[in-house]
Amino acid sequence: MRKAILKILKIYQYISALTPASCRYYPTCSEYAKWQFKFNRLDRAIFNSIVRILRCNQLFKGGIDYPLVVFNPPSLLNIINRENIEIKYWLIHKKNNKYFVIKVF
Repeated sequence: MRKAILKILKIYQYISALTPASCRYYPTCSEYAKWQFKFNRLDRAIFNSIVRILRCNQLFKGGIDYPLVVFNPPSLLNIINRENIEIKYWLIHKKNNKYFVIKVF
């Protein structure tokens, strides 16, 4: 299910790139949803994505709104044994096991 939703989001992002930008937030709502589905449980990702889409209108200010995800970091032994690590996202700790996701450019 998760892979199917991510594929649909990728197709949507490809099509929406052909139209003028209209999202009031950074990252865009589709990118926000993609990150939610990559890092959160399916039910939480759906809820957070719907809330974000409902906030993307003239009644809200907009701006920078990074997704807050639940992440349990791997043990240090798993990290040390890796040779080539490609960093795609930065996870900024907020509280307990909740992190903000920031994409590396």
